[in-house]
Amino acid sequence: MTRSLRNIGIMAHIDADRFAVPRLCFINKMDQTGADFERTVRMIEDRLGADAIVLQLPLGVAGDFVGMIDLVAMQALRWQAGNPVPIASAIPPSMGDAAEAGRQRLLETLADKDEAIMVAYLSGEAVEAWRLKAAIRGACVAGRLTPVLCGSAYRNVGVRPLLDAIVDYAPAPFDRPPVAGIDPRTGEAELRSPRPDQPFVALVSKVQASRFGTLAFVRVYAGRIASGSAVLNSSSGKVERIGRLLRMHADSHTEIGEAAAGDVIAVVGLKSVSAGDTLSEPGRPMVLSGFVIPAPVIEAVIEPRSGEEQERLGQALAMMTRSDPSLRVAVDSESGEMLLRGMGELHLQIAVETLKHDFNVDAVIGAPQVAYRAAATRRAEVDHTLRKQSGGPGQMARVRLAFEPLAEGETGLVFVNKIAGGAIPKEFVPSIEKALRQCLLDGGPGGHPVLGLRVSLLDGAFHAKDSSGLAFELATREAFRIGFAQAAPILLEPVMRIVVTTPEDHLGAVIGDLQRRRGQVLSTEPVARAQAVIAEAPLAELFNYVTALRSLSQGRASPTMAFSRYAPLPASLMEKALGRG
Repeated sequence: MTRSLRNIGIMAHIDADRFAVPRLCFINKMDQTGADFERTVRMIEDRLGADAIVLQLPLGVAGDFVGMIDLVAMQALRWQAGNPVPIASAIPPSMGDAAEAGRQRLLETLADKDEAIMVAYLSGEAVEAWRLKAAIRGACVAGRLTPVLCGSAYRNVGVRPLLDAIVDYAPAPFDRPPVAGIDPRTGEAELRSPRPDQPFVALVSKVQASRFGTLAFVRVYAGRIASGSAVLNSSSGKVERIGRLLRMHADSHTEIGEAAAGDVIAVVGLKSVSAGDTLSEPGRPMVLSGFVIPAPVIEAVIEPRSGEEQERLGQALAMMTRSDPSLRVAVDSESGEMLLRGMGELHLQIAVETLKHDFNVDAVIGAPQVAYRAAATRRAEVDHTLRKQSGGPGQMARVRLAFEPLAEGETGLVFVNKIAGGAIPKEFVPSIEKALRQCLLDGGPGGHPVLGLRVSLLDGAFHAKDSSGLAFELATREAFRIGFAQAAPILLEPVMRIVVTTPEDHLGAVIGDLQRRRGQVLSTEPVARAQAVIAEAPLAELFNYVTALRSLSQGRASPTMAFSRYAPLPASLMEKALGRG
């Protein structure tokens, strides 16, 4: 394994522990020069802290690798070129001692975890393969052991036994705890067991354009679903009808009539679903927790290389935002340029590659920019009157608004209507609120969106003939421009939560580098023979951080980051962010 792959393995192992996910290890590329099975097993134990149980031994090394010894069935499996199905045979004499030693280690490891195997092992009884499989499965599902297999995926050697091992040892849907959700009618928590006889509930994990139309990839958590049946999109409240159900095999598919709990399928015919939506039985609605969809923290101008592709670019991005809700598209109010917003540089780069390969749209993006937000810091009040007369019907509207900052953690518009005595007719109030919501999109300094604001409508006036919804929208927009500027607005910058997994000898350098990036180290924790540095740092200081970290740690440290919160941008940097410094 390369250093980067080792780091990925460490982070995956940490995440698996966090979510109590059982795992298996497949040691790949056993046909490559320098492949060392035993050394890799030791690395799995030392670096990941896993309790490994070896189920196979390689048969041959490097260019002579032809298969493996199955220590459960105690037989040799060999592959012939072009045939994915192995040929079972007796263990060759040259591997007899190694196979017996491996079988003994397997029994000793299992005896520590399974009482029945321990009794049989101590009494010298023969242990049948089915009993071994049952014990391995029990320990794997409980997370006490990690089965280790080997092969060469490129040559299709060992892939079939790996898939069999997933079936034999990994947890089935009914081994997992009930899925938790909320009844949207009452707001109360609800649990559903992963069984076909439960009310139907499923989660949409991906939406993709295909030659069949729009495909919604769905994981069924409980109940059954059939072609032609009606389902409720619990996230939006809309009822839709299932068209076709497809079981996907890479780029091919098999049409099926029904799917049950535990199945992952593709559904044709759903018109308005997005990734993260919950589908449920109309009479028993339930909303699953779905995905955490953070707000975008970075943006870049995106445009097609050819002007003829402008319309196709818009259509492709619309489909991509349905599949990836953390990807957003907006139009710059000043330049009219299309902005692509996402969670980081890599996120935007992947989006551009997806446009090219999946939608045949060749697009380019500009230099990424931090997606700042604006906020008010004090109360301000403005009384503005719009009067326009151009020969015909005039426009008249008066609004008196109070602007106040929201409490920490609150976002969006909080609109409070305090009009009394009919100073403004009720039919014009929605126009005022609509204008305020539009102003929040680009009404901050430099055109940045406003993160949150409380606006109270205190008073106003109208004219029986010259007042209209449009007049109150225009008056509100101008009042917002004046009032928000008086509320001492500041810029907020996205702050990322970073977890850097690093060997002990690079810990000081990693912490020092984060502090130089205006980062704050929250804690350090020992994990899997390494140290995890947990910190927060502004996104603006983290461009190209992965490259810098690799250089700093000789490729041995690995970061993960996610959006944490917005924090006030230091005054010394605000002018620069607004392009005035």
